[in-house]
Amino acid sequence: MSEKTSYLAITVDKSHIITIGERLYEQSIELIRELVNNAYDADATRVDVTVTENEIVVADNGEGMDMEGLKQYFNVGSDEKLSNPLSPRFGRNRIGQFGIGKFASLAAASRFEVFTQKGNFTARAVFDKARWVEKGDSWKIPFTRLERDNKRGDGTTVRLVELKRAFKPEDVTQKIAEGTPIRARDFSIYVNGYRVTPRTVAGNRIPVMHGNEYGIIHGEVVILPAYRASKDDMGIEIKVKGVTVRRELFEMASWGKAATRIRGEINADFLPLTSDRSGFLEDSQEYKSFLEAMDKTMAEVRRAYSQLASQRENRRVSRALKEALQRIHQALILNPEFSPFGVVPLAEEGMRGDGETGVETPVKEKEPNGIKAEDIGEENTSPSDEVDSTLDSSYEKPKKERKPSLKIATPNAVVKRLKFGDAGVTCCLDHLGEDGPECMTEGTIIYINRDHPLYKRESGKREAHILNIARLITQEISLMKDPENPREAYNRQSKLLRDAFKEGD
Repeated sequence: MSEKTSYLAITVDKSHIITIGERLYEQSIELIRELVNNAYDADATRVDVTVTENEIVVADNGEGMDMEGLKQYFNVGSDEKLSNPLSPRFGRNRIGQFGIGKFASLAAASRFEVFTQKGNFTARAVFDKARWVEKGDSWKIPFTRLERDNKRGDGTTVRLVELKRAFKPEDVTQKIAEGTPIRARDFSIYVNGYRVTPRTVAGNRIPVMHGNEYGIIHGEVVILPAYRASKDDMGIEIKVKGVTVRRELFEMASWGKAATRIRGEINADFLPLTSDRSGFLEDSQEYKSFLEAMDKTMAEVRRAYSQLASQRENRRVSRALKEALQRIHQALILNPEFSPFGVVPLAEEGMRGDGETGVETPVKEKEPNGIKAEDIGEENTSPSDEVDSTLDSSYEKPKKERKPSLKIATPNAVVKRLKFGDAGVTCCLDHLGEDGPECMTEGTIIYINRDHPLYKRESGKREAHILNIARLITQEISLMKDPENPREAYNRQSKLLRDAFKEGD
């Protein structure tokens, strides 16, 4: 028996094409994004989207289609955009790839009409789902040649009728802002007459720029202010050719609440996409190289976030320390005998004295035998700042001694000074480790450990935080007065705290 080669005919059911189009775009609002992106690929400079209860119209002023272009438009799986990836007029990187996008229209409407005009060619094609399926093996789409509309100019209009669902203009606007190259030059989109603009967020911006063998990765990551933190739209938008493919959290899934403050846009046009353009081919070398670059980016974002969090926390600690010192200052004025800096004299009747100045502007003139009470110094986080030495309680002006400097201080330390004339203490709130002392004194510098469990427990509420700081500072000041008698020192501390936080103050 002789061998003979035969052939099998391969056919594709029309219903499968419809099903593919509908399933690839289960969220039927995606179809509007596809139509806008088709206009971008056609070098349109303006796209008008009209959304009503009964129909959706997407009109552009692009290059339009001639007879060959119209055939190509309805060619399923056309590789025309892959063969010609740049648009002819602006040299845009074309977004479309698979030629199935127009069938996404069937997820929202039973019929769509395509009007196009290019030069002397003007035509209207109607795609009616029910009639197309009824014609069996016929793949013909009816179209009509028309007279050129000189008022219209070149371009294409797609009209969706017999909608299966209602569309909200605000939802359409949001989808367009995410899924189209809205930032591209010479390209604008309007929804019901209002221009769609790129979304902007306020915050600390971190520019991103990486290069690898496949292309450029660029964009920015934004750390939102704490009051803008939200679980809505969390993550970083990954864009290919200006279109958001999906949001990624990367390693932020383990950041807790910090992740709610991170937003961003990263562009990587070289990333290969899945057929529905909702994801990436994660096994590809391009995607793996992209992840390596983003690991470096996210490490930088984490460092920036930690720094911002430290700055915000430092401002909170600085305010609490300032209030604690103000209260201690008033308590020392009420109890001048407890001051290790010497007696603070009060004024005679009818005169202004140093003891009445509190934390206001320092009195410029000083009594010959008095010590001037000065304001609390401004915050200074420099480890090299110097502090004043303690003064003797005699009426003679003491000789200036070498001023000690902060020997233990990190860049995140919060430092303020409480001064009485040329004397006083410097208070340094710093990170000394969980196993470090709660507080300690070196010369006239009081260190308070922000990592200590007791400090952290009391720092959550403002009032408790201020009281705890005041407790530690008055403890050290009282011990300075009489280090040989700690029991008496604690009694003095109790009186100072009571006067610092007395009712009505």
